[in-house]
Amino acid sequence: MEEYTQGGNNGTSVTEFILLGFQGSQNFQTFIFILFFVMYILTIVGNFSIILLVLTNRRLHTPMYLFLCNLSFLEIWYTTASIPKILAIFLGRSRSISLPSCVLQMYFIFSLGCTEHNLIAVMVYDRYLAICYPLHYHTIMSLSLSRKLAFGCWLGGFLVIVIPAYMVTTLSFCGSNLIDNFYCNLDSWLVLSCTDTHFLEITAFFIAIIVIVGSCTTTLLSYMFIIATILRIPSSKGRQKAFSTCSSHLAVVVIWYSSTIFLFVKPSKQTSLERTKIVSIFNLIVVPLLNPFIYTLRNKDVKEALRNSLHRR
Repeated sequence: MEEYTQGGNNGTSVTEFILLGFQGSQNFQTFIFILFFVMYILTIVGNFSIILLVLTNRRLHTPMYLFLCNLSFLEIWYTTASIPKILAIFLGRSRSISLPSCVLQMYFIFSLGCTEHNLIAVMVYDRYLAICYPLHYHTIMSLSLSRKLAFGCWLGGFLVIVIPAYMVTTLSFCGSNLIDNFYCNLDSWLVLSCTDTHFLEITAFFIAIIVIVGSCTTTLLSYMFIIATILRIPSSKGRQKAFSTCSSHLAVVVIWYSSTIFLFVKPSKQTSLERTKIVSIFNLIVVPLLNPFIYTLRNKDVKEALRNSLHRR
């Protein structure tokens, strides 16, 4: 049985943390482990299959599917940054994690999360151009531009978290080292730190405003123009065809922003911890698992490419 300890209060600095996860019987922990292990494998296989499908089908070598490849690649690493440690906790292995590993885990999870916000905004902008400016789409959204936009999403996502990650390393932790979650997140450090975190909180708030509100605004405005354009199409068949080109992305947008808003818009960092943990898990593994299935089941081009690939084999 692992002993949960706390850092000494007499100036002893905390060098590692204990991730509490879900409390429950051993049978419950085993059941959750099996469930999450299966979901993790399906997430990896599903997203890797999307990447392989796009790369091996020339018909899918378009900006839309280039962004989808980037999203699938991101989801693989987004889950891998946290799920292996979560599985170890469920299996009854070590719940401890060193301070450098904790900072590194937080950096990758938050960087990949910011990158996903950027990618979602760029993907909806791509659909906006395709539906609102169909005659000029290929001229505006070339493969060269789409590659630059994808690179910009990754670069922006990883750069914006450098500042808060560095600021976390300057904090002192001299009290409890228990993190009531599955992974290292900013809220936990703000609660556990025995030094002033006011500037870090302000910095994190402005970064959240820039990334979440910025991408959400771009997404909402783009969909407003998309819906207005679709409603002006005279034939019902034309409207249905236009909507089908963005329905998959719309489903991903709704799922992603619903869970993200719940995590960030709450009255206190210490309220509803169990619900927060559940939504965190939903964000870390359920959303990445759903994405490849949503794009496969709702996208005619992907389904046709999949059928052709299976037929050739």
